[in-house]
Amino acid sequence: MLKQFGDWGAYSYRDGAKTLCYILTTPVTSEPANVDHGKNFFIVGPGPDPKVEYEPQVQMGYQSKDDSRIKLDIGDKTFWLFSRGNNAWMQNENREPELVDAMRAGGEMVLSETSKRGTATRYNFSLSGVTAALKRMPNASKPIASLPCYRQAKASRCCLV
Repeated sequence: MLKQFGDWGAYSYRDGAKTLCYILTTPVTSEPANVDHGKNFFIVGPGPDPKVEYEPQVQMGYQSKDDSRIKLDIGDKTFWLFSRGNNAWMQNENREPELVDAMRAGGEMVLSETSKRGTATRYNFSLSGVTAALKRMPNASKPIASLPCYRQAKASRCCLV
């Protein structure tokens, strides 16, 4: 971890010659309380190409139900994700900027989904610190090479922390 921003942490890892940065958080509550949820993360990384500023995704500590849709609520906005194994991404990529804007404006987000075993689960994630963390993450409008830490040969610390 590079730095903590409220309930969100900034991280980096090396992929060959590139250093990639992302932010993540873990649920503040997990339901039902009587099951092993494993480690669950909500992650926002830079988009795969310059047209996509941020790419939100979920990594679950278990396998999701095949071909399931995952519901994500932030205030009065609802977003749908699709799952593959233990990962999930936005069903409608065009709504990714709207999701990130809702995260910046919201206080919490609630994720509801069904595990491969058929268990209905619900996770509450705090959005405290997400705006500060996003400001320090490279994206299409401020690629890693443009960040002061990169120019100072600190590529392993590519987030502005």
